[in-house]
Amino acid sequence: MFILPLILAALLVVADQLVKFWIVGNLALGETTTLIPKVLSLTHYQNDGAAWSILAGQMWFFTLVTVIAVPACGILLWRNRHGSKFYALGLGLVIAGAVGNFIDRLRLGYVVDMFQTDFISFPIFNVADMCLTIGVAIIFIYAMFEERFKEKK
Repeated sequence: MFILPLILAALLVVADQLVKFWIVGNLALGETTTLIPKVLSLTHYQNDGAAWSILAGQMWFFTLVTVIAVPACGILLWRNRHGSKFYALGLGLVIAGAVGNFIDRLRLGYVVDMFQTDFISFPIFNVADMCLTIGVAIIFIYAMFEERFKEKK
């Protein structure tokens, strides 16, 4: 269970970059278009930080985190190659999210965000952010219930 999460990660990075490419080509910076009324909109936003623009302009920090996190997740994925598929999925999603946003930071100096929740005040986010959030949640759940996952095997 080593290759499948990496293939998924690669596909998600491609999807992330395609959505970002479409947003940049079809919406002016700051422009919003409704997807689901009062629920979700697309807004072209440039973010040089993390959620809520935390650590804005700290490219070195995000580069350092990515350069450490992606190989670390790769090593954990390799060590788990005969282990939990759930854990492997989480690691693959974290790799996808980190790489997707890293490409933007290297190429553009900021991350292109686009999904805006209209029913709650929440930072505008992208596909890579969703991968990171879901991946970290999966890893956290796995860590909490690791013994139960191992018992099932």
